[in-house]
Amino acid sequence: MSDLPLQGVRVLAVEQYGAGPYATQHLAEMGAEVIKIEPPDGGDSARQSGPHFLGPDESQFFQAFNLGKQSLALDIRHAEGKAIFRRLAATADAVLNNLRGDQPAKLGLEYRQLAAGRPALVCAHLSGYGRTGSRAAWPAYDYLMQAEAGFMNLTGDPDGPPTRMGLSIVDYLTGITTAFALTAALYGALRTGRGRDIDVTLYDVAIHQLTYPAAWVLNAGDAITRRPRSGHPSVVPCEAFPTADGQLFVMAMLPKFWEELCAAVGLPDLPRDARFATPKARYNHRDQLVALLDPVFGRRTSAEWMALLAGRVPAAPVLTLRQALASPFLAERGTVQSLEHPLRPGWRALASPVRPDGEVTKAAPAPLFGQHTNAILESIGIGEAARAALRAKGVIG
Repeated sequence: MSDLPLQGVRVLAVEQYGAGPYATQHLAEMGAEVIKIEPPDGGDSARQSGPHFLGPDESQFFQAFNLGKQSLALDIRHAEGKAIFRRLAATADAVLNNLRGDQPAKLGLEYRQLAAGRPALVCAHLSGYGRTGSRAAWPAYDYLMQAEAGFMNLTGDPDGPPTRMGLSIVDYLTGITTAFALTAALYGALRTGRGRDIDVTLYDVAIHQLTYPAAWVLNAGDAITRRPRSGHPSVVPCEAFPTADGQLFVMAMLPKFWEELCAAVGLPDLPRDARFATPKARYNHRDQLVALLDPVFGRRTSAEWMALLAGRVPAAPVLTLRQALASPFLAERGTVQSLEHPLRPGWRALASPVRPDGEVTKAAPAPLFGQHTNAILESIGIGEAARAALRAKGVIG
């Protein structure tokens, strides 16, 4: 698309691995020019993250988080590298980093350190625990947040141990939150002419996701617990049911869906049974209700049930990862794209979930390591001879 919402916005990204790159990939897919700053001695560590690779320093993991960006191999710890970074920042609208909280100030990435060259610059800091406080220097990872924020204790079978989610969900949520925060700050800078620092942490985002369970603890002293079959904490039936060939998740969240479900499964009188007539009654008599529904669901396959329930009762088959990516509906949505990557023609990637004007945006491959170094430095007046000298010193790659 030629007119994406962030067209003309330049973002410098001092980022690595997951959460930060996920944030800036969203920005790139909305049209921003994202210049990924990578250390000359190997680049983003995600490039070496196995087990699957397209070539040297080009992991499939890296591709998943860096579509549509440019790569500049620059050592911002070196004095000359810092000077180059400041020159670039004066041409940018935003700088984003996902470093440990004590690092941005040391590396000159804060607003107070860059504002002279660009007063409207937005400096976004994505860290584990923030740039101040007792944990500023702590390293942080998604799984640690799932543990400390209570996610693991809410996940899994009631009789099993605490379990992490299958994906790095806190990284992704923090990336999305940071992309939103940066975009909001860009709007503020456009309105006022003044930029700012803006902070988002893995820890704060993880805690913020506790939403209504947190409200219940804080205000009613009521802590939810794990429910059988991944069930909802207060609605029944809202859980997985075994079918003839797998499992089906059913969500009878409203009375009309409960009544429609009973009619569809051949038990039209069930809503008038006193044990199941109200949401509270169904919750209190869940075991009896499940004992009635399980044999019924076991008579058909998941596909047969979906053919019967689709559009009438909120339901979905419980799929494997392979099945989810082979879904006909996924193909209908155009979510999987083939990209012309120089190392793997026909490389397949997931499209952005954001659709400007209802259209799927066309993704571009992630950059090769240092692919755009010469062009970016040339654009700020650093010629071939100067670049050769910088390479000899290890300032650029």
